[in-house]
Amino acid sequence: MTSHIPPFRADHVGSLLRPQPVIEARHKFFVEHSISAETLKEVEDTAIPSLIKMQEDAGLRVVTDGETRRSFWHYDFMGMLDGLTLEERDEGVQFAGVKLRPIFPTITGKLDFPDDHPMLEHFNFVANHTTVTPKISIPGPTCCHFRTSPDDITPPEYKDHDALFADIAATYRKAVKKFYEAGCRYLQMDDIFFAYLCDPKHRAAKEAEGYDADQLIDRYAWMMREAIKDRPQDMVIGMHMCRGNFRSTHAAEGSYDAAAEAIFSTGVDIFFMEYD
Repeated sequence: MTSHIPPFRADHVGSLLRPQPVIEARHKFFVEHSISAETLKEVEDTAIPSLIKMQEDAGLRVVTDGETRRSFWHYDFMGMLDGLTLEERDEGVQFAGVKLRPIFPTITGKLDFPDDHPMLEHFNFVANHTTVTPKISIPGPTCCHFRTSPDDITPPEYKDHDALFADIAATYRKAVKKFYEAGCRYLQMDDIFFAYLCDPKHRAAKEAEGYDADQLIDRYAWMMREAIKDRPQDMVIGMHMCRGNFRSTHAAEGSYDAAAEAIFSTGVDIFFMEYD
């Protein structure tokens, strides 16, 4: 009997290479400004069922949309939250020999997960086009903090770190609830910054911002626990950790030792862990 309940023997973290028609349509929309958002969506809607079928034909019991509709694995989701905006500046995130577009999240108001967050519909599209388990991957709670400079957190109440962490956790608790209500029974959190905080250079960068790296790891684990603790019994939460992967390059390195104990306290059901 085929199980539709994760964990599965074979799974993947969600991201796939974009089909060429989507690459071309995104260039026309974002660079040339020669097509509408509706036209771009039509191209995506045509391509994604083929990606789903490819996964099904490979024998996978779980499928995603390949994150085809996103520019980034994390910023798109974050920029769709209430209270958080994205700014494009001069200096991007440095990988090994490659630099990302200079997108900077800024927290400008009270954080919340909106009832009409577009990725709820992204999940529904996958669910309506598969006969196996649909999964969506979203950036985990740490992303809203780790990737936001203290200078870009403007609400006075969020100068209190505990207040900020509590609202991030509450925002994700609502996200878990809304995805469940949309029919999602398998949600993946990409919470890669546990691994980053095992890298001496990233630890030093956070300590330069006034944080204790080990305490930050513990607070990040607390945010995840708080976010998922009320999930229904039939909802599975996975957590993906890596050290960055942009054009096959990395942004962090090192073992998991500094974060191992905290990682196992998060309460998630499945770990996707990079070993290279």
